[in-house]
Amino acid sequence: MAHKTKHIRHTIKGFTLIELLVVIAIIAILMAILMPSLNRVREQARDISCRSNLKQVGLVMFMYFQENDFKMPQVFRTDHWGWCNGNHWRHPDGSFYRPTEDDSYWGTAFKEFVTDTQIFGCPSLRRNHEMEVATKLYGDSFIEFYDSAYGLNAYLDREGVSSIKNQAEVIVTHDHMEPRLEQGNEAQRNDMLCLGVETENLSHYRPLNSERHSYYRGIFRHNIRSSKTNETGGTLNTIWLDSHVSRIKETYGNDIPNRYYDPKKKYLP
Repeated sequence: MAHKTKHIRHTIKGFTLIELLVVIAIIAILMAILMPSLNRVREQARDISCRSNLKQVGLVMFMYFQENDFKMPQVFRTDHWGWCNGNHWRHPDGSFYRPTEDDSYWGTAFKEFVTDTQIFGCPSLRRNHEMEVATKLYGDSFIEFYDSAYGLNAYLDREGVSSIKNQAEVIVTHDHMEPRLEQGNEAQRNDMLCLGVETENLSHYRPLNSERHSYYRGIFRHNIRSSKTNETGGTLNTIWLDSHVSRIKETYGNDIPNRYYDPKKKYLP
């Protein structure tokens, strides 16, 4: 008896081109909706990391003050990011950088109390365009720039900390494109957040009419909400003399009192 074998054909049905396009379109829409939220979460994480670093810097400073009669170090000439060149605080000749040398970062003054230079770094300052800007300023390497993200208030150079009143209102360091915030005569008052001789602050990076306006975006670099040349809508992180850390919203300086930088009125009126 012959057995009849039935051949069952299994037909595998794939996606049609239209269905694939619909799926891709849906994924693209979801990504467009989610990406801003993901970017905000990343920036919030960078902001938290930056403020955590500044709090550790404040602890390092306090330890330094206790060992040095509560006086700030000499910081006037610290114009560079150059303290992490592969040998950390050492010159190629093997000697230590000193905080009075033009090619050393101001953090070098606290080297005895620093176990990790990364606390002087800000994750939000590692974006490509800001790193490129840094190399145009002083020619330092990217690695040096990673751990040298904060500008020190040079008005406090060798100042006795214990004699300063209202320490919660005196800026020590904050997010800034240069490692040292100017002090001295009127012509030098161009990096601060307070008004100088110009009609707006930050004249060194003048956002409206300077070829260096891109530097401006490296200062108020947290929580940026605007892509305009002269506006970021962002904030900067600040450590005050009493070691607390807070944010300052983007400003042209009109609301920043001179006492925030020069509490002894050594230079500012």
